[in-house]
Amino acid sequence: MRVIFSVLALGVLAACTPAIPDSGAGSGFDSFGSNEPSTPEAGETINGDLLVPPAVVSSEVPIAPPPQSSTTALAPVATVASSIPASDQPAPAVIPLSGTDNADDIARETAAALQAANANSGVAPLQASPSNPAPQIVSNAGISDENDFAAVSSRQTIQSDADRIAQNRSQYTIVQPTALPSRTNTGQPNIVKYALATSNPKGTRVYTRAGINMAARNHRNCAGYASPDQAQMDFLAKGGPQRDRMALDPDGDGYACSWDPAPFRTVATN
Repeated sequence: MRVIFSVLALGVLAACTPAIPDSGAGSGFDSFGSNEPSTPEAGETINGDLLVPPAVVSSEVPIAPPPQSSTTALAPVATVASSIPASDQPAPAVIPLSGTDNADDIARETAAALQAANANSGVAPLQASPSNPAPQIVSNAGISDENDFAAVSSRQTIQSDADRIAQNRSQYTIVQPTALPSRTNTGQPNIVKYALATSNPKGTRVYTRAGINMAARNHRNCAGYASPDQAQMDFLAKGGPQRDRMALDPDGDGYACSWDPAPFRTVATN
């Protein structure tokens, strides 16, 4: 009796216990067939979204195909046209083949526009046409009267030209060269005459020189003359070239300071 009562109590407890869900259901081999994707109908996707019907496509406006996907059925690449009214259809879009080519075209157009802007003088170009009026000449001085053949021919003739040439020849006078006047009342030696009377070049010793500190005295005394010509004249006036009390000619060539007789000799020779 006790056994029967125990069995009945366990049955009542089992009936009252809630069912525990299976956490692994659907992830094993027993649920493989239920996870297979269903075959889509023509013109729709797995999710049931309708694609563009094939009847409303044409080849006028290209439309890029949808990205490849393992869950989307692909439709043929085409363009929308036939079912849309002509007034509502968009104009065909020009799509560049390459971003690099489009950037190069923009760069070239920009450079050409900048060059044209820099070369523009601000004056509108003249459109050449046979019907254009002749341009106006403003403040045109024209050619001079002497270069105007019509003006000159009206007042000059061949005979008048010959008379003018004869008159000019009659007034032509030839001046004969004369001797150069001699220098008088100067009291200074003639350095030109002295240059032509000597023949030794500058720096060639001809006269004996002796003294103390000749180089320093020469530098100091030569600095007191405004030009080498004046130094040479004073040198000759004070006993030169034989004597040189002021050390103007320390090398004994007969020429004071930096004076050189070569230019005078060259002029006389030529």
